[in-house]
Amino acid sequence: MRFRTLLLLLILGAVTAFSILNWGALNAPTTLSLGLAEVQAPLGMVMLGIVVVLTAFFLAFLVYVQASALFESRRHAQESAANRDLADKAEASRFTELRAFIDAELRKIGERDIGSPASDAALLARLDRLEQTLLTATEQSANGVAACIAELDDRLAGHSVLPREHEQARQ
Repeated sequence: MRFRTLLLLLILGAVTAFSILNWGALNAPTTLSLGLAEVQAPLGMVMLGIVVVLTAFFLAFLVYVQASALFESRRHAQESAANRDLADKAEASRFTELRAFIDAELRKIGERDIGSPASDAALLARLDRLEQTLLTATEQSANGVAACIAELDDRLAGHSVLPREHEQARQ
């Protein structure tokens, strides 16, 4: 039990025990003033009646508040479940659209890769041109390197000849 419920039951038990122990004093008739008139009644019983009526009122109010909170939480749970289902359906729809889009794109890529014979021939012709250009560039580089090596060889041969001739001329 909750602390508040336990405290409420303890207070009600104390009032009940007090009423039982003082039953004679509670039933003693007294003159009570109602403002416009005076009445002969037991004051303890009137006060006990007021406590019982207030307790019943607060218990009814407590039941009303608990029931309305329960209905509200149930309504929120149903709305949450409906929103979750709606979000799941939307997500599934997005996945379906994405799958259809990817399938269409893959089909386009497949068709482009397979291609027509004309596009294959154009691709092969381009590869042949690139190969010829590469061979020409390689041949020109090789010729340039060979020319540079020949020039260096001539220079080296010219330098080595000169010192020998100078030596023979000295002798």
